[in-house]
Amino acid sequence: MNGTGTVEAIHVAAEEGEATEGIESVEAVAGEGLRGDRKFGGDSFDLSLIEQEAIDAVAEDGIEMSDGEHRRQITTSDAALNHLVGERFRVGEVVCEGIELCEPCSHLESLTEKGAVSAFLHRGGLNAEILESGTIRAGDEIEKL
Repeated sequence: MNGTGTVEAIHVAAEEGEATEGIESVEAVAGEGLRGDRKFGGDSFDLSLIEQEAIDAVAEDGIEMSDGEHRRQITTSDAALNHLVGERFRVGEVVCEGIELCEPCSHLESLTEKGAVSAFLHRGGLNAEILESGTIRAGDEIEKL
């Protein structure tokens, strides 16, 4: 990732399977996740991110995703997320480490439409660990450390 990207949107769901809700800011807690999200304190990755550019490309292929329907918590722009696997990066005041690509699963397709899994293959986003707590806000910069 060269330069910086931007947080375009934040989405959380209080319970597994519930629709996500767009919010302007969220507390990110190291080792726990986003406060108020279904994954908070669980055993999955702390944070999931997806590029708006990937969502737009999938829409051009006929798979429409409304806000947050992709199930990722942070939507970014101008951030090459695949390049952040194994790297530390900052989202606003929060320090994270990219752990692995967030490949789409059949659950996404069950909540959206047939073809979503293949459409998002290798561009489904990034799973990250939160290393330093803080607040993430829509409009925050994303930068590789």
